[in-house]
Amino acid sequence: CSAESSWFKDFVAGIEPARHYFLDMDPEEDYSQVVRPRTSPLLTPTRTSEGEAHIWTTFSPDQVDLNWQNPEVLFEFIDILMLYISKGMRIARLDAVAFLWKTPGTSCIHLPETHEVVRLFRDIIEIIAPRTVLLTETNVPHEENISYFGRGDEAHMIYQFSLPPLLLHGLATANAGYLTQWAHELAPPPEGCTFFNFTASHDGVGVRPVEGLLPEAETDRLVSHVEKAGGKINYRTLPDGSERPYELNITYYSALANAKDPRLGARRFLCSQAVMLSLRGIPGIYLHSLTATPNDTGAVESTGINRRINRRKWQTAELQDHLSAEIPEFVFSTYLQMLRRRAGQPAFHPDATQQVFDIGPTVFAHSRTSLNAEQTIICIYNFTPGENRLDGGAISTLGLQRSSYYDILSGRSLQPAKENTLVLEPFQALWLVAR
Repeated sequence: CSAESSWFKDFVAGIEPARHYFLDMDPEEDYSQVVRPRTSPLLTPTRTSEGEAHIWTTFSPDQVDLNWQNPEVLFEFIDILMLYISKGMRIARLDAVAFLWKTPGTSCIHLPETHEVVRLFRDIIEIIAPRTVLLTETNVPHEENISYFGRGDEAHMIYQFSLPPLLLHGLATANAGYLTQWAHELAPPPEGCTFFNFTASHDGVGVRPVEGLLPEAETDRLVSHVEKAGGKINYRTLPDGSERPYELNITYYSALANAKDPRLGARRFLCSQAVMLSLRGIPGIYLHSLTATPNDTGAVESTGINRRINRRKWQTAELQDHLSAEIPEFVFSTYLQMLRRRAGQPAFHPDATQQVFDIGPTVFAHSRTSLNAEQTIICIYNFTPGENRLDGGAISTLGLQRSSYYDILSGRSLQPAKENTLVLEPFQALWLVAR
């Protein structure tokens, strides 16, 4: 919780019960195995009523870790959970929950006690508010991330953290191969669970979720692309003391924009959003993606905080002026049209099945089939800035054997089987249904 909170102020003053809510650690202990998401010191010296304390701060000195080994902390959070449920909360987001439990001498991430707390919250929700969804936010490699489904008894939804960097890499390099391989191997979530698909949030694009999915050289290539696009890079400290990129700070629109050809950049960005909207799960749309917000470099310079680049606070008149410009208006209106045309499609139900096709590195393609098999949507995306022609072999692989198809996005009819070819415009997205 915040270092400015009443709990922490009570801790500093030695007031019960909060004087036992935080972790005062021995600085001489060995913490080298602790997984760090930042380069700042793990322990923060703090003057208290009882002398100097060394407080556990996983992320930064202004975010103080709570002592979950104290039952009073658990009860406080059960109270908080119930309060928000009583106010009508439908989704409970457990932020950075992977770091909840601390046991010195271990990695202090994904510990069994952490999973037990998530299961407890799930049990409480199932009893008192079964329509409420528990969502875990764990910006870690994919296999670690999906562990928070448990056996279908932990989170209802997990952030699909590997999607934003893989999608950004694919569109930045015109190579969908790594995205295709990951999506093809993606196991369906347990029954009653689903993925929370997103490309951007108030935080940056995590790098750890592509560990084991992108070669290190390709990850470095992605980092370089973001830097050239005006983004910033946050680093973390490894157990050996070295540093590696942890987070890419940039608006997703700026990451895919093209200064020389703004319309082409907008199409590339909209292609990324169409992919996110079509994948199995529930889509989450960040305000600044909807509005094609560029990097807020001024906020970074004035605060020294890299994440401020993607946290612009619009004033109404300023936002209206922004959306009246050609490219932002194009992105905003096209995005709204995609959302309207997506709504009501049975094949985009969160539980609708998904099949991923490999038809070459320049195209990402998959299908979704509704629960009762009444509708199949074949989704095809050109990841290149040029025209892309699919031959008869690709058309056969995609199962485009019907005489005519309707593209939900453009409203046009296509006949790929009859013509034995399908021509994709630069960064074009297609959602095809048989007519």
